[in-house]
Amino acid sequence: MNIKSGPNWGNSSQIAKMKADFKTAQRTLRTSNSKLSIVCVNGCCYGRDNNPDKGDYFKHCGQRFWEFISGNLELYREIIEPLGHKAKERNDDFVQAYSKRINKFTMEFGKQFCDGNGSINWESLVQFNSSIMS
Repeated sequence: MNIKSGPNWGNSSQIAKMKADFKTAQRTLRTSNSKLSIVCVNGCCYGRDNNPDKGDYFKHCGQRFWEFISGNLELYREIIEPLGHKAKERNDDFVQAYSKRINKFTMEFGKQFCDGNGSINWESLVQFNSSIMS
């Protein structure tokens, strides 16, 4: 099995490499037990591919992939909701930290490169940015 994030993950040479890896794995596994039925699968965590049989392998995307690995037709929905909550928590933390950093940067910039009216002192800024004597 080869697992990728989405259905459009690679170029033609990357897909050719995956197919070659599948063939190598099949040969190796058949050497140890010739009665094995080996199915190669390219699994994609999201997306759709309405033609999963690619000849040398199967490509299962989104709901089909999650059902394939779990046997649960609804797993893709069951995992998305908790992931969404976690992502929102992390996003809220990020927005708060980002806002603090922007505020701090703005205050420091204002102290160093602005006059009392909030206008930028361009001479001072250019000198800081470009002078060898900063």
